[in-house]
Amino acid sequence: MSDMGEQKPIYLDNHATTRCDPRVVNAMLPYFSEDYGNSASTVHRMGRFADSAIQDARGQIADLIHCHSKEIIFTSGATESNNLAILGIARGRKSPRKKIIVSAIEHKSVLNAAFALQEEGFDLIRLPVDSDGSVTEQAARDFIDEDTLLVSVQMANNEIGTIQDIQWLAEIAHENGAFFHCDGAQAAGKIDINIDNLNVDLLSISAHKMYGPKGIGVLFTRGGPYAKPLIPIVRGGGQEYGLRSGTHNVPAIVGMGLAAKIAKEEMLDEASRLHKMRDEFETKVIELTDASRNGAQVKRLPGNSNLTIANVDADALIATTPGVIFSTGSACNTGAPEPSYVLEAIGLSRLQAYNTVRFCFGRFNQLDESTIAAEIISKRAIEIARDAMG
Repeated sequence: MSDMGEQKPIYLDNHATTRCDPRVVNAMLPYFSEDYGNSASTVHRMGRFADSAIQDARGQIADLIHCHSKEIIFTSGATESNNLAILGIARGRKSPRKKIIVSAIEHKSVLNAAFALQEEGFDLIRLPVDSDGSVTEQAARDFIDEDTLLVSVQMANNEIGTIQDIQWLAEIAHENGAFFHCDGAQAAGKIDINIDNLNVDLLSISAHKMYGPKGIGVLFTRGGPYAKPLIPIVRGGGQEYGLRSGTHNVPAIVGMGLAAKIAKEEMLDEASRLHKMRDEFETKVIELTDASRNGAQVKRLPGNSNLTIANVDADALIATTPGVIFSTGSACNTGAPEPSYVLEAIGLSRLQAYNTVRFCFGRFNQLDESTIAAEIISKRAIEIARDAMG
């Protein structure tokens, strides 16, 4: 795609994945061909060097979310972290509690793990959200009770960007003796995460959402790996305190560590810049088309823009706008296109959901790209709407 002399498109799909920061790539390279030791082979120098690199990265990630390095468990990504947290707590429970509570707009890796527990006999509750995509306090207090084992609510939604008020949700869970897990994949590196303030028991993060490599993530476990009744879902040689066996992916771990360090240092300036770009983009598109915003207007990720454009099929807009890379608000399951359950949960009709697109500005977007992208998107949207209306 990058050859043939074609002009590079404007990439606005940074919620799906981000470009790996060149600084991160450079830091990873030696661990593929020079410092390639297995961190479990600590009887020799190369193994010890690899292990030292892993511990350094563990500390860098801990610094990002303000926790202790021993509370960081490496996994293959947020999907595995979510599964380890939800399945691990449920299967390792030491009480008769059987209620699992998630929000209606969780990522599929949370929902499907919860559905799996439902098939095992657990009671599953999906908390409703308001039109912003926020869980209401009334709904939380109505459903979280003394029979609740685990509550899982994401910090920031992957479609509409709404940032949840996690602290009081965790407090309600703890008041009822339940564990609280948070999927922080979209939030980490974009907004400040302070574990002590949030009071969560478990938190999932993925590197490729914050300019690190794919295939690596972490699960934060408050108090360390043995403080919660977690049952591993991957078994083997006992790596990661026995909670996640398998040879360490040292290059990716090193990359995630540096990505976390860079995010901590640059997050505030980056958020301010992305916020400005996003607002300029939205203002222009709404001015030129019949578009409306979805999700929270203020408490949302700085680069996120989720827009419903009347009479404009999202798939058609994406397919015929090669100059901008963005995504649809619809999910496609088993080959059959269905409207996004997130958009339906916040009150959009099926037609509105099919007319919804998601944009996300990131670190490598230039300031002028917001105006250029808005003009390209708007021009094509107007053409599609005109054709649709005859």
